[in-house]
Amino acid sequence: MSAEPAPAAAAAPAPEQAPGPAPPAGGGEAAEHRALVLTGFGGYEKVKVQARRGGGPRPGEVSVRVRACGLNFADLMARQGLYDRLPPPPVCPGMECAGTVRALGDGVRDRQVGDKVMVLARSGLWQEVVNVPASQTFLMPEGMSFEEAAALLVNYITAYMILFDFGNLRPNQSVLIHMAAGGVGTAAIQLCKTVENVTIFGTASASKHDSLKESGVAYPIDYRTMDYAEEVRKISPKGVDIVLDPLGGSDTSKAFNLLKPMGKLITYGVANLLTGQKKNLMAMAKTWWNQFSISALQLLHHNKAVCGYHLGYMDEEFELVGGVVAKLVNLYSQGKIKPKIDSVWPFDQVADAMRQMQEKKNVGKVILVPEAPKEESKKEEN
Repeated sequence: MSAEPAPAAAAAPAPEQAPGPAPPAGGGEAAEHRALVLTGFGGYEKVKVQARRGGGPRPGEVSVRVRACGLNFADLMARQGLYDRLPPPPVCPGMECAGTVRALGDGVRDRQVGDKVMVLARSGLWQEVVNVPASQTFLMPEGMSFEEAAALLVNYITAYMILFDFGNLRPNQSVLIHMAAGGVGTAAIQLCKTVENVTIFGTASASKHDSLKESGVAYPIDYRTMDYAEEVRKISPKGVDIVLDPLGGSDTSKAFNLLKPMGKLITYGVANLLTGQKKNLMAMAKTWWNQFSISALQLLHHNKAVCGYHLGYMDEEFELVGGVVAKLVNLYSQGKIKPKIDSVWPFDQVADAMRQMQEKKNVGKVILVPEAPKEESKKEEN
């Protein structure tokens, strides 16, 4: 699974314990810092800003002053108790962030104080200060903002591995991207554009279609008013080569049936479980009942592939994930990909940020920052 508007789960390289805070520069007593804490499963109000205090980085770790954090679809599921990679509450969520290295643990040689880094973890990154293994940090490329850096890792790693490692995307192929205006959807569209003559079908509400067309979606489909499978077949009677499925349930069966011979279905989330602020047992039962199932023998007759992807279970795959990040940084530096930021919210407005994503109002990434964005601060001063 993965992240944002689609993934029902996502995140990777994480320490055994959630990232902790760092000491004040120069030693002495640990400074207090703010963190977002999931106090229990339920609605938006369950995530609260709390004060935390902690020690310095352990051997092999770096301490990072966090400047921006990514909000992912898996975080919404975690709030409802539907994401299995999050420790039980009270717990600090957050799978990705970006900031500046402020202290080094013993044995860290490949990072320096002052380095601007992106961080990936299973949880624990929605804090002002975190301690994380240096192996879970990646140097930000020149010219990248902290907001962009917090929007890159989960969504783009997911989209890249789904499209290229599993999907084997090649020129002249066609792809169906669900929740195309979300974080993974936006990343997938940009990555498809790096391959020659790829035809993109994208589902999203009608208000987002102009934005999708501008970004490279040839055929936006309003899933709320149309049967997307029928719409795809009107344009491409044989179907498509690759379907990215973050939805689960009956949509996975529809995806499989839409594949051309030698087509590939990659399922990476169960967004259909999420119907409101709190856990919906009826939606869970319906999704489970409609779960796609196929035997190896049936698969053999269809000439199709079914793949499952969940970044949260890549915890120990440092080389694999690091290799993907290096490719993404290179693509960013070449101007071929650029994270699209939907909105930026201070920690105090985390409920509004989650609502923005859960109600599918976002086009691109929803970002959390420890302090109010500068523009807002200026407005308040005037």
